[in-house]
Amino acid sequence: MSEQSRAPLPHAFHPEVASFTVESADLAPGAELGEAQSQAGGNRSPQLSWAGFPEGTKSFAVTCFDPDAPTGSGFWHWVLFDLPVSVTELPAGAGTGSFPGLPDGAVHVRNDYGTRDFGGAAPPAGERHRYVFTVYAVDTEKLGPDAEASPAVVGFNLRFHTLGRAQLIGEFGTPAG
Repeated sequence: MSEQSRAPLPHAFHPEVASFTVESADLAPGAELGEAQSQAGGNRSPQLSWAGFPEGTKSFAVTCFDPDAPTGSGFWHWVLFDLPVSVTELPAGAGTGSFPGLPDGAVHVRNDYGTRDFGGAAPPAGERHRYVFTVYAVDTEKLGPDAEASPAVVGFNLRFHTLGRAQLIGEFGTPAG
């Protein structure tokens, strides 16, 4: 699939904001997600760390979105928010199981698998999808929604409270059946 025929990235229509950096020991920009980050391989969220966020940041949100999912609206794999400004790294697996390394008060909403955690990559057979990991610098300590909110409601709130964004995009393909 050519870049021209792919769905737009999730922030293509959002207001411009400051950018900062996000890195991962588990994923290089544009590289293949590891098997551990797939649904078949254990749904293990990658390690993420970020720096250079804008002054005035009071909390962070982290999401993973697949714009290439054959749904017409993409697919949310991970939605986490209300991370204190003192947290600038999540260990591998932080979005999984007992949520190791997540601070008290961090909120997960249901992903499009229907679970409150990181749901790994699982494109249909023969397809290759992009997985956009985004860290948002937020202008408030508490974003507003609770754990019952949908990813769309969280996204709506983030649109109006984001000071900056950092994103890391990986890909994952499933062999044709």
